[in-house]
Amino acid sequence: MGADTINAIKRKEFLNGFRDELPILLGVAPFGMIYGVLATGAGLSNLDSQAMSSVIFAGSAQFMLVQLLNLGMPTIMMILTGFIINLRHALYSASVAPYTRHLSPLWKLLLSYLLVDEAYAVVVMHYKQPNDNGYRHWYFLGAGITLWSCWQLSTAAGIFLGAQVPADWGLDFTLALTFIALAVPAIDDRPSLLAALSAGVTAVLARNLPYKLGLMAAALVGILVGLWSEKK
Repeated sequence: MGADTINAIKRKEFLNGFRDELPILLGVAPFGMIYGVLATGAGLSNLDSQAMSSVIFAGSAQFMLVQLLNLGMPTIMMILTGFIINLRHALYSASVAPYTRHLSPLWKLLLSYLLVDEAYAVVVMHYKQPNDNGYRHWYFLGAGITLWSCWQLSTAAGIFLGAQVPADWGLDFTLALTFIALAVPAIDDRPSLLAALSAGVTAVLARNLPYKLGLMAAALVGILVGLWSEKK
């Protein structure tokens, strides 16, 4: 395979990742704006608010950290809370590991930074498709960079324009709709259906657990039920 052909495959994968991530940005952008508004409202400077989106790059953790900052929680508690909330990313990593183990450490480092909820949703479905051309990590890169760019821009919009966005608009509901749209097409067999139902029920029952532990409990229950049902 010639160099021109390889470059064409890489470019096509990257652009496909960009294209498939675009619809999801409709739910991500308002969420990023709301974070920018809340971060500056909690006393963070414009620079610190933007830096949190660049360094942490995890919406749910950022929202929780801003709330804890508002409550004056100790730093160690904020670190532990952020760690617990982001434990789900370890599950994402385990899911895509079989497809990325051949990559160099530099590629793995870059993709691990971009491995967040909305990127994982499209990437894992792409990886599951047959006929691997060996360059699907470029699709991962395209989807991840697209999402990252939207998150940074929407955070900046929330920081500098947030005062003009009424708090009672409730734009955060768009993120829930986005996740529903991502999850439903992936439920295509009995194990995934049982996993989704059990995780949903657990999330509702455990919603009052502190530090968002209900989310981790729901994820673990969903995984266990899915594995159990596959053996039946």
